[in-house]
Amino acid sequence: QVHLVESGGGLVQAGGSLRLSCAASGRTVSRYNMGWFRQAPGKEREFVAAISWGGGSTDCADSVKGRFTISRDNAKNTVYLQMNSLKPEDTAVYYCAAEDAFILSRSPSDYDYWGQGTQVTVSS
Repeated sequence: QVHLVESGGGLVQAGGSLRLSCAASGRTVSRYNMGWFRQAPGKEREFVAAISWGGGSTDCADSVKGRFTISRDNAKNTVYLQMNSLKPEDTAVYYCAAEDAFILSRSPSDYDYWGQGTQVTVSS
């Protein structure tokens, strides 16, 4: 079992920045690929970014490319999402997830463990 806890969400003005953190505990989390997803009211959960277990590979949705960066510190069992140049359309609940697989996935159904989410609100 892997337990994930997100933090760092909040209210920010458009153009601002936030850094989300996902603290992991339980099984050897450094063996899991990690992903960030988001879900806005009335919309499906969508992929934001993912990083391989060793940090050597990353993937990012086109909508956030160049603005968001995913990283991980396996010594601290923590994954980060640095979000810059935030836009009102980035407003959503952001979820951290862990995937036990060889290949990074953008599909929520491929992820095995999920955090409770953290709210990000970007005002215009």
